[in-house]
Amino acid sequence: MRIDKFLNCVNITKRRAISEDMCKSGVVSINDTIVKPAKDVKVGDIITIKYLKKTSQYEVLEIPQTKTIPKTEKSRYIKESTIKKPN
Repeated sequence: MRIDKFLNCVNITKRRAISEDMCKSGVVSINDTIVKPAKDVKVGDIITIKYLKKTSQYEVLEIPQTKTIPKTEKSRYIKESTIKKPN
């Protein structure tokens, strides 16, 4: 599954266009490599998103088979950790 679709599908972003723009602006990386929106995600990948005030990391546990998943199922597909940036 493409990274832009994955971010939208597991409810990290609200719309696919947002995740696509994030990839194009260079804030999304997989396994410490900045990626384009079409990059495929695999189980075990570490996705890093650099926001202005924090950096979030997500470990891919499973790839969804449907276009959307309920928010309650989010922990089945990703494991999240947040790193705050020093001031």
